[in-house]
Amino acid sequence: MRKALVAALMLSSGVAVADEGQWQPYQMPSIADKLSERGIQIPAKQLADLTQYPMNAVVGLGYCTASFVSPQGLVVTNHHCAYRAIQYNSKQEHNYIADGFLAKQLSDEPSAGPNERLYITEAVTDVSNKVRSGLSDDPLARYEAIQANRKALIKECESDDNYRCSVRSFHNGLEYYLIKQLIIRDVRLVYAPPKSVGAFGGDIDNYEYPRHSGDFTFLRAYVGKDGKPAAYSADNVPFKPKSYLKINADGVKAGDGVFVAGYPGSTSRYRLTSELKFASDWLYPTQAKRYQLRIDTIEAMGKNDEDTAIKYAGTLASMANRMKKLNGLLDGFKATDIVGIKQSRENDFNNWLAKDSQYQGYQQQFEQLEALLLEQQEDLQSSYYFDNAQSSTLLSTANQLYRLAKEKTKPDSEREEGYQERDMKMFMARLKRIDSSFNVAVDKTLWMQDLEAYQAQDQRVALFDQQLQSGDEKVSLRDKIEGFYSLTGLTDQAKRIAWMDADVTAFETSKDPFIRLAVALYDTNMANEKAQKILAGKLSKARPDYMQAIIAYYKANDWPVYPDANGTLRISYGMVDGYQSADALYKQPFTRLEGIVAKHTGIEPFNAPQKVLDAIEAKRYGTHVVESVYRDPASWLCRLFSCLDKPEQFGSVPVNFLSSVDTTGGNSGSPVFNGKGELVGLNFDSTYEAITKDWFFNPTITRAVHVDIRYILWMMDEVDHADNLIKELELVTN
Repeated sequence: MRKALVAALMLSSGVAVADEGQWQPYQMPSIADKLSERGIQIPAKQLADLTQYPMNAVVGLGYCTASFVSPQGLVVTNHHCAYRAIQYNSKQEHNYIADGFLAKQLSDEPSAGPNERLYITEAVTDVSNKVRSGLSDDPLARYEAIQANRKALIKECESDDNYRCSVRSFHNGLEYYLIKQLIIRDVRLVYAPPKSVGAFGGDIDNYEYPRHSGDFTFLRAYVGKDGKPAAYSADNVPFKPKSYLKINADGVKAGDGVFVAGYPGSTSRYRLTSELKFASDWLYPTQAKRYQLRIDTIEAMGKNDEDTAIKYAGTLASMANRMKKLNGLLDGFKATDIVGIKQSRENDFNNWLAKDSQYQGYQQQFEQLEALLLEQQEDLQSSYYFDNAQSSTLLSTANQLYRLAKEKTKPDSEREEGYQERDMKMFMARLKRIDSSFNVAVDKTLWMQDLEAYQAQDQRVALFDQQLQSGDEKVSLRDKIEGFYSLTGLTDQAKRIAWMDADVTAFETSKDPFIRLAVALYDTNMANEKAQKILAGKLSKARPDYMQAIIAYYKANDWPVYPDANGTLRISYGMVDGYQSADALYKQPFTRLEGIVAKHTGIEPFNAPQKVLDAIEAKRYGTHVVESVYRDPASWLCRLFSCLDKPEQFGSVPVNFLSSVDTTGGNSGSPVFNGKGELVGLNFDSTYEAITKDWFFNPTITRAVHVDIRYILWMMDEVDHADNLIKELELVTN
């Protein structure tokens, strides 16, 4: 079991000032003093303006973050964020996952895949009043009114189909913001190091430190000759962004202020203690058990089949990352009494409520919220295995296609999100993309595992059970499943796409076994969805009331107030800083090239490429060698390590470094800026002790892990000779 310190070791590093917060850009002026304390020199008003540098150079991938780094639309992100693009272009004859890839000229840059997009956030508008106006007390009507208001705002925003708009909930429905994003539909692969660099250390080092991962990849955005977004075409030209990031080749030192901009996915810091207990006691252990079984299965089936290994590489990497995080959360809950910490704060909140005249009588509302949460948890437990039992890629596809046929009978404005006309391009792209990450044998095995787990528990659906029965005792469930795959036409891409234009009757008279099963399950799935909507409608009133009170409580205690992460653009600030991970174990903020050699075994995942080892052995540090990554002799770090008359000499190239910025999943690929707003690294991970920050931010041990820009430049210059790309970059020095 890992042990993390809860008691704060408040060193003179200044870590006593909590660098907590995933702030909306418009909030920057309100924390200008905190930014200044950390040495962030770029004006807070400039950071709040999405039309100015550097925020207009930060882009989303839909699941990660990236940034423009050249006037020719060159984009840098994490290797693991671009993994599916690398996988999409990998074949047995040229395995870019294993060997890496470098396009020496624009004509050599292949498509990153039909689903890859870049999203440039151009505007964020408060639409809370428009979404929350005229809501009914009836839960279902309330839910549907919120959705109708959201869809109307989105439709108005998307008058130009080059834009993708969304209305996101903040503070659990207390506020709503309209997000307007320009879509780049033609994204291409430019430069990726081999997996043995990009994921050096693999799952063993994931969430660990010290790290030595070259987790970076370059993509490029392309548009039509008219400068407008367009689907992939050989005639397209590189996109010219409004801004691109300056790169500081001198990097950063310990104690330097830094900030990160990106699209963090999800945090739960305002959730109740009962929700944390449910996650800790049931949800996370249940999910972890399933993930581990699926990981073991895919690894075993891909071990002697390179084609399968390539197809499931992205899926496997994603699941392995999620699995490590789940284990980290569970270990963190054991090592640090976060349940106790949250319960103590919740008790204090209730005491504060009782004393504040404005919130007299709120206790009854709080109890109603708890009752709704219990209902939600029971619903999740009862539906978990049934939902997973529909996990087959082909059944999931059949469910979506039949749902599309049903939705198309309604006016577009009344269709469910994901099935409107605005969604059809992505819908088709997903159908096409299936082939690049699908194998019948693997899918069949994984589905069978979920079906067996479903049949082994009590929460069963009679209609589903009937569909799985063959009517012949001699025919096993496994035989029945074999028949599904042998008789379906959904493995054929053209046939899958053709179903997009089919009407409801065509589905209901089809003999395809997966289509027939989807039709049979439709009413049950819709009934479950309706129940979830009713519950969501109830929570859409209870949650905002709670958040209004909790925000007042936080402000009364002078604590930072920012929304939980929800996949929208945020800014976090902090400093380059190590941490005390356990008794007598201090983890320094930088790692070096020599650490790669020390870890190298020649066996995956510690199998550094020979060209990297040769460059390190020859001490070919290039122009990016650093005399010192520490501050002057009077700095806190020198006082800690007795640097005496001069800073400690680094004498190598930094590989990864730590900072106290507040990040989570989705921040992968986020640019790390120095105080001037110059690129000095890429965020790619967190330390193991910090995983529980999704629920509770502990400034003493919460650290993010970044790829140092000097290592990226070193790889480009000394190892892979990406001279053509280096010429595109705007390099500056201190």
